[in-house]
Amino acid sequence: LIESELFGHEKGAFTGAQNRSSGRFEQAEGGTLFLDEIGDMPMEAQTRLLRVLQQGEYTTVGGRTPIKTDVRIVAATNKDLRTLINQGLFREDLFYRLNVVPLRLPALRERSEDIPDLVRHFFKQGASEGLQTKRISSGGIELMKRYPWPGNVRELENLVRRLAALYS
Repeated sequence: LIESELFGHEKGAFTGAQNRSSGRFEQAEGGTLFLDEIGDMPMEAQTRLLRVLQQGEYTTVGGRTPIKTDVRIVAATNKDLRTLINQGLFREDLFYRLNVVPLRLPALRERSEDIPDLVRHFFKQGASEGLQTKRISSGGIELMKRYPWPGNVRELENLVRRLAALYS
């Protein structure tokens, strides 16, 4: 399924493939493709991704003709890829292809000063989606700053969206 999502598929390539479908690489042609949670990618998809990075081409699922591509890859994960490499779950050669300009974004608990801005951003985002505009007290922000946020920014976003939806 992930390979069809990334590389597209031809009509009849698998059960349910009624039509040809473009993948993320085709959609991102000439631009940037963001791959979130790359540490969860199955080994077979990693091999296909490595081919794209090495040769600048891919084939659709069920396709035979290589398709040239010009796409910049930005990948993210919350997993330790070196550990996954040691466990045989992530390709070392793919790691080095992707690890050109590594950026480490500290966990939210390590940058609690970002919480007020993130809360405002998520409330504003909710308002743009039709939820009532909300604010949170400085005491509420202080409580949030002390919380360890094991789910990181996604957990904060979910909380703020829940607050925006449920409380007036």
